[in-house]
Amino acid sequence: MDSIRYVELSTATLPLATPVSDAKVLTGRQRPMTEIVFLFARIRTEQGFEGLGFSYSKRAGGPAQYAHAREVAAGLLGEDPNDIAKVYTKLLWSGASVGRSGVATQALAALDIALYDLKAKRAGLPLAKLLGAHRDSVRTYNTSGGFLHAPLEEVLARADESLAAGIGGIKVKVGQPDRREDLRRVSAVREHLGPDVPLMVDANQQWDRTSALRMGRAFEEFGLVWIEEPLDAYDAVGHADLARALDTPIATGEMLSSVSEHLALVEHRSADVIQPDAPRIGGITPFLRLAAIADQAGLDLAPHFAMEIHLHLAATYPREPWVEHFEWLNPLFEERLETVDGRMVVPDRPGLGFTLTDQARAWTTDSVAFGVA
Repeated sequence: MDSIRYVELSTATLPLATPVSDAKVLTGRQRPMTEIVFLFARIRTEQGFEGLGFSYSKRAGGPAQYAHAREVAAGLLGEDPNDIAKVYTKLLWSGASVGRSGVATQALAALDIALYDLKAKRAGLPLAKLLGAHRDSVRTYNTSGGFLHAPLEEVLARADESLAAGIGGIKVKVGQPDRREDLRRVSAVREHLGPDVPLMVDANQQWDRTSALRMGRAFEEFGLVWIEEPLDAYDAVGHADLARALDTPIATGEMLSSVSEHLALVEHRSADVIQPDAPRIGGITPFLRLAAIADQAGLDLAPHFAMEIHLHLAATYPREPWVEHFEWLNPLFEERLETVDGRMVVPDRPGLGFTLTDQARAWTTDSVAFGVA
């Protein structure tokens, strides 16, 4: 038996080298993204095992996640770190007055992920192996080179760099006010890549139902792997209608913040590809619950962002998944993930297999500790 003796929370702000714009910026709904705020959790036990987990927020919400985690984290002290489901339920009820989704559970995600990291390290196994992997590598595609702030020439050059680095597919952003510009960019990317390179597009929820149907039909000729977030994330019925009307698969789910919210997508058959984000839905505990539901429903899986976590989770999915490649988090971690022949390789390091850099610590803006180090 072991017990948790120490919990450390910290929040850090990662600056992005270039302000990032997707369709939400071009339609005036958001400002360009210049930074990402992280919540890190470090948990240590009486026997000396340690786990690291993180959650994040883009544009807003980071301070709220940190504040909520500070209120509930002391509840971990004295608990057996192996009883992750029990501990998760305890923390969930500690903050239940503000709900069981959104910030309330995103704050728990960092703690939950740290417990899984710790448990896998105790076993001396990569997290994917602890959970039960179906594969040792996962198909991967790059998103970071396809944003709308980048001119077309840069998008094409970044696509070439990604493919040369062993990444298998390319995703580009669409959803601009001028639909003709979307078609021009996607056509140029497809022509540049050729017919065999997997290509995805992402509208970031910026079409209405009529526009989504028209654009979806126009995109059919490009042989896309999927059209992502064509509609508002909560429009399960609209996504279902679109999925029935188009040959191109529909992908969505990244913006939803609980298993319950994803159930509407499953029940309405709103997506062919479901895209949960473990930090956003509350951690690995709810992610695994959703993955089981998605597999039973026959859905494909492509987790959103945070490849450092999602590579392990995607490797455990029974159906062949995708994992999204973003190099943005590289400054935070000492280790790197390997991409070979279009696939991302599960590392053989125990746990998630990552340690924080001195730079990550330098970007820390606040921290708090509970228990005895």
